[in-house]
Amino acid sequence: MNRSDRPRSHRALLLTAVAVAALSGGCADDSTPSTTPTSSRQADVAERGASVMPFDLDRTTHRFTRTDTGGVQTVVADDPRDTTQISLVQRHLTAEVERFRRGDFSDPARIHGTGMPGLATLRAHGGRITIEYGTIPGGARVTYTTDDNELRDALHHWFDAQVSDHGPHATR
Repeated sequence: MNRSDRPRSHRALLLTAVAVAALSGGCADDSTPSTTPTSSRQADVAERGASVMPFDLDRTTHRFTRTDTGGVQTVVADDPRDTTQISLVQRHLTAEVERFRRGDFSDPARIHGTGMPGLATLRAHGGRITIEYGTIPGGARVTYTTDDNELRDALHHWFDAQVSDHGPHATR
């Protein structure tokens, strides 16, 4: 490289460094708003959930486990001696299972919104999902089973949306 090429290469290097710095700064700024809506959405979901679910979200935990044929939803009291929460969970899920079997997913829609992933497909399941209720120590379990791939995928999307929306109150 001769001397006359050096200013051009220095200028190109400087422009590249400035562009990288500007783009990095823009990326950093984008990360802040993405966490705020999630927190806001989770707070909204918790507020709406309190009007639909009789148990205390802060004293219970939802678990959504995907399976090859659907999934398993469990809700348990954080304190296994909290018989009030356990009873509320069991009564609520018993009633929900009856509604879900009929394709009535209005409670999740009220909590998460009608555009919740998987919800429209689940509403139209027409008996192609077997939905079973069971009591477990500390709460209750709902098992969803289907051999229909579209319904299985809808269940998985629905589970993922619930985990995301419930934040610290839910897990996989």
